[in-house]
Amino acid sequence: MDAVTRAADLLKEHRESIDRLDAILVFTLAERFKHTQAVGRLKAEHDLPPSDPAREARQIERLERLADEARLDPEFAKKFLNFIISEVIRHHEQFQK
Repeated sequence: MDAVTRAADLLKEHRESIDRLDAILVFTLAERFKHTQAVGRLKAEHDLPPSDPAREARQIERLERLADEARLDPEFAKKFLNFIISEVIRHHEQFQK
């Protein structure tokens, strides 16, 4: 097998792995949002605020540690979690209405 064919095979394998991981991310996020929506409904039913800054800060710290352990850029992980948190809060605010 020549180098170009081998490179093409490796590229295909990497792309298949990326596609599988993308699917895992989507389904994992969907499952996460099912739980955060249940939390939002509970908060609305009990007149609790839609956001919990102390928990959010703990979660960001936790994710930064996990990212560091996984050799993922902690700043990227923080931005990612902040985006998710803002979506969760938006959903929780909708339940409050």
